[in-house]
Amino acid sequence: MATTRTAKAHWEGSLMEGAGKVALESSGIGTYDVTWASRANEANGRTSPEELIAAAHSTCFSMSLSHALAGAGNAPESIDTQADVTFQPGEGITGIKLSVNGKVPGITADEFAEFAEGAKKNCPVSQALSAVPITLDVTFSA
Repeated sequence: MATTRTAKAHWEGSLMEGAGKVALESSGIGTYDVTWASRANEANGRTSPEELIAAAHSTCFSMSLSHALAGAGNAPESIDTQADVTFQPGEGITGIKLSVNGKVPGITADEFAEFAEGAKKNCPVSQALSAVPITLDVTFSA
């Protein structure tokens, strides 16, 4: 069954001088401040669309990787994923780097890397972001 998740944004003023808030409506877990400066320069306690994309991508990738590993009979002890989303003013999102470290008993580092590549290709967020170059850095703990 399909699910829909909702976030709402409210913005006041011009792009450069204005400010807004984004609310995670479906979960109700928070409302976060956002400004152009927090997007194009330092975060300074505010979020950005790119940080929210990074959160979605790192989570989706980890879930996809965990599912594939468990389906092959090797449930992971842990998977830690970082997503770095690069934003270039005037160009947009220019790249995403996924860095994953997994602890998975019963497989080799090469096998883990193959599963990670599959998750990069098959996670729904990766597929939605396929217009952006996505790289993958893999480390493994036996």
